[in-house]
Amino acid sequence: MNQTIGIIGLGAMGKGMATSLRRAGYQVHVCDVRPEVAQAFAAEGGVACASPAEVAAQCEVVVSVVVNAAQTEAVLFGDGGAAAALRHGSVFVMCSTVDPNWSIALESRLAEQGILYLDAPISGGAAKAASGQMTMMTAGTPEAYAKVGAALDAMAAKVYRLGDKAGAGSKVKIINQLLAGVHIAAAAEAMALGIREGVDAKAIYEVITNSAGNSWMFENRMAHVLAGDYTPLSAVDIFVKDLGLVLDTARSSKFPLPLSATAHQMFMQASSAGHGREDDSAVIKIFPGITLPDRQA
Repeated sequence: MNQTIGIIGLGAMGKGMATSLRRAGYQVHVCDVRPEVAQAFAAEGGVACASPAEVAAQCEVVVSVVVNAAQTEAVLFGDGGAAAALRHGSVFVMCSTVDPNWSIALESRLAEQGILYLDAPISGGAAKAASGQMTMMTAGTPEAYAKVGAALDAMAAKVYRLGDKAGAGSKVKIINQLLAGVHIAAAAEAMALGIREGVDAKAIYEVITNSAGNSWMFENRMAHVLAGDYTPLSAVDIFVKDLGLVLDTARSSKFPLPLSATAHQMFMQASSAGHGREDDSAVIKIFPGITLPDRQA
């Protein structure tokens, strides 16, 4: 591949995406707030950059994989930001979960500078990102897709093209996060009830994962509870943010979301109890009178 692509943000998803691009033969320039992480990636092939601007100066496609809109703003318009260095006709790919209206406005803002934009939230987790098997929910102009389509296919097994302007990608991701957050909260509630009723946690997990009540989130997240391992792959505070975005989106059209609101309160309670930076399965810790499995050696 002759195309040079930049990845800004080498967290659980961004590092895997950068690895997938490198495996596909792209020249990958990377930047992270932790310079040692970028250097470690570069040591195995690629180029570590000191700032988003340095990435943008060398790449016609820049993919931002940071946590939220505020961090994306910093990537683009903060000190050493990418926007001033992006060339006319280059593409900025935004992979964060954000307010759809903010994403729509960003497309217009970048268009004023001659920069193409792709609204492209992601899902699937770190393992799927590393193997190029994640999902991307995208929306943007045909011109943006023409420049970045092959790279999207290198990073994801499923690339959904949802519209010819920004917004639809972020709206679909919001809906995905509604389901993900509610399912995690429901899984925690079910496991907590079983433990409170004296059923062995491993037995609950075995039966439910082979029964109609199972969900992907129950199977994945309650495994963390059984292991007593709350190392954050996706943190409680991520769902405080994402379910907040879900409720904000619905509030603007006065659309009721009772399950989302309850799940949001559960994650808020877990965060206020000091579990915000733990794995989102730590929402189970809000339930009283239960003894959770200890961390496995």
